[in-house]
Amino acid sequence: MKSQRAELVADTAIALLADRGMRGLTHRAVDEAAGLPPGSTSNLARTRSALLELTLARLTQLESAAFAPVLGAPGPDLVEDLVEMTAQALWLQLTAGRRQTIARYELAFEATRRPELRTIYDRAGERFRDLAVTILSAVGSSDPVRHGRQFVAFGEGVMFDAVIGAGAEPTLDDLRLGARELLRGMLGGADR
Repeated sequence: MKSQRAELVADTAIALLADRGMRGLTHRAVDEAAGLPPGSTSNLARTRSALLELTLARLTQLESAAFAPVLGAPGPDLVEDLVEMTAQALWLQLTAGRRQTIARYELAFEATRRPELRTIYDRAGERFRDLAVTILSAVGSSDPVRHGRQFVAFGEGVMFDAVIGAGAEPTLDDLRLGARELLRGMLGGADR
């Protein structure tokens, strides 16, 4: 982030997206919620597109930082470590990071209508898909690119279903089991 003010504006925008949705995110609302003088957000992000881009950049930064401890050094059982890392990352997004997850989905829907935001959103998502490809290659996937994309889609589907869909809230053990079953299917067998 460019400055503490930019972080404050973006963090406030994330909270507003989670609480009020896209319609509740205005420059004035950010100023008021952040306790900033009127016009402060406009000085930092002149247009709505600029505000959305700033918010998405901050959200990507926060999610990357949140996943960093979860994606620590693997132990001797790479597959089981990947199961645990995946379950913990999803659990984080469904619990402590739930509001950020909601805000990200608001931005994802908006990106379908704004090409400039779509480009930024896709670039952020590519970082996570590339990481999945690297990890799945390390655990022996025969097709790490395809499996990496499927693995990310699995995680996105679980989060969407739990946060926005009609699904039940998974437990941490449910998340572990789902990740384990998916990996066994991708990597070829129950012996892993």
